[in-house]
Amino acid sequence: MNSTLAIIPARGGSKGIPRKNLSLLAGKPLIGYIIEQALQSKSVDRLIVSTDDREIAQVAQQYSAEVVWRPAEISGDTASSELALLHTLEYLQQKESYNPDLLVFLQCTSPLTLAEDIDGSVHVLMEQHADTALSVTPFHYFLWQAKAHGDAIGINHDKCVRLLRQQRETQYLETGAVYVMRTPGFLQAKHRFFGKTALYIIPPERVIEIDEPVDFEIAEVLMRKHQQKNVLKLLPENPIALVLDFDGVFTDNSVLIHEDGQEAAYCSRSDGWGLSELQAHAFPILVISTEKNPVVVARCKKLNIECIHGIENKLEALMNWSHERSINLKQIIYLGNDVNDSACLEAVGCAVVVADAHVYVKKIARIILNAKGGNGAIRELCDLILKKIKKPKL
Repeated sequence: MNSTLAIIPARGGSKGIPRKNLSLLAGKPLIGYIIEQALQSKSVDRLIVSTDDREIAQVAQQYSAEVVWRPAEISGDTASSELALLHTLEYLQQKESYNPDLLVFLQCTSPLTLAEDIDGSVHVLMEQHADTALSVTPFHYFLWQAKAHGDAIGINHDKCVRLLRQQRETQYLETGAVYVMRTPGFLQAKHRFFGKTALYIIPPERVIEIDEPVDFEIAEVLMRKHQQKNVLKLLPENPIALVLDFDGVFTDNSVLIHEDGQEAAYCSRSDGWGLSELQAHAFPILVISTEKNPVVVARCKKLNIECIHGIENKLEALMNWSHERSINLKQIIYLGNDVNDSACLEAVGCAVVVADAHVYVKKIARIILNAKGGNGAIRELCDLILKKIKKPKL
């Protein structure tokens, strides 16, 4: 049986997007996506991140990947990925006498890659008795080149013959996501393509390579769309508690001011029903608010929810509360809406924000709800949690 090593090169320097590999995409560091999928792959026996950056190394280890430190001389802008792969293989051979049969090269810049794409690429290499394999996607566009004399010519077509799409020979675009190589051949060729090459086809909706800021924006939209289909997977495996902000979550962030200066706010009855359903399952619920207005306490008292209000440091309050109850922060779901929730959102296992949340916390959030604050957002989240805790184990 073949042993398969996956390597993810992830250097710290990036000019197009500074700190790209650690930038948050839909609430998670970019590198986290490919690590998770590699670990879920049935083909990969071992996963290593090659990096020159301490913070990247820490994040990689948090996601359960091994780390091999890359020398500075092969970590610059002009250093090829092959150099990082060769260095890692040489290091493992010298340190452990470890020589994998297959090498899988994965890139952080393709966050939509799935474990099935990794397994599929390995499978086509084996099935076709190939030496190398790569992931591709169908390509149906016309390529042009501007010549020095000013005349543009067709590269993959005759400009004088305009064939219909179905009449053209199928071509494929390299996705930049997955490459597979037989290790002995790679060590000899020192290049990712040698010998017979097989193609694994990825559907276009899962293809993106992040090189420029606009790519990040597109990836955010695609990732959020993908997450909506698999939103339950984004919740902690065993959620233990729900913590909520008040203004902009229980309310629509607006306030009614009476003539005597007293304030009032609109709340959703459906939110209260959702919270009562969670309480019926003995699910701890806490409201943390910097607001000193008694309306916060009044609403929480009616719903029989524990409340900490009028405080300055929400994270400190959250940590003290979780410590007193021996609740792991990573098993807490936090629902917020604005920048003063950011520290709590970053600390817990699942950061959730309402649909009309501030753009800053939307970047942190693992889940962006469909409903706005004060308009059923809490009910939407409660229903998701109920589905998660009631979901039968397979």
